[in-house]
Amino acid sequence: MRFFRRISNRSKPEDVTPRRILVADDDPDITRLIQTTLDDPRYEIVTVKDGLEAIDAFDASTFDGVILDVMMPFVDGFQVCRHIRDRSDVPIIMLTARGGTDDVVHGFELGADDYITKPFKTIELIARVEAIMRRVEGYKNRRAPPVVRVGELEVDEPRHRATVRGTEVNLTPMEFELLYFLAANVGQVFDRETLYREVWKYDHVGETNLVDVCVRRLREKVEVEPSRPRIIVTVRGVGYKMAEA
Repeated sequence: MRFFRRISNRSKPEDVTPRRILVADDDPDITRLIQTTLDDPRYEIVTVKDGLEAIDAFDASTFDGVILDVMMPFVDGFQVCRHIRDRSDVPIIMLTARGGTDDVVHGFELGADDYITKPFKTIELIARVEAIMRRVEGYKNRRAPPVVRVGELEVDEPRHRATVRGTEVNLTPMEFELLYFLAANVGQVFDRETLYREVWKYDHVGETNLVDVCVRRLREKVEVEPSRPRIIVTVRGVGYKMAEA
């Protein structure tokens, strides 16, 4: 199957400017582990120990990614996520000991892009962070057209803007990425595993339920009747597609 996809030239030298990542966790062992895991010239890690410090640090500086623990003193990770998302589309990974579906869904509702459940393997953390950085870089280099129109939907990649029936829709970075991918490949059906690889940019198939959560959130924002979708439709037993106008 051929389809438009985000591409990146991995043969190019790495950007000499390190990616600044804010890490907020009240467990010093976890912050040390993350610092050690991401001890790489490509990354600059800034750590804080509670939600208030995370908000202050984010407001005072610029970051390329954020890793937030959910359970923190004073202000929890969900509140910090909401604060950041109101101001920025920077990628956010939630780090939580609570891997229940409700917590995951709530994180996505607030604008998180991904989550990692404690205890986690260092290789998993590296994979998630690298995937997010690839997605950010991938925004700059696509084969698909910069502006995609499907019926009453318009997705403007350069402006990171989506409109439905002329009204702008407020999307998280991951929601925008999924919408753009489906719109650029209108009419093609994708299973969850393919969407997980192509949109989330992981080299292995993992938490494909994230696809369902993201699709549900998208439908709530772009469909007239989310329970009876006409834009992002389910193909029973296969996956999802963007309906042709």
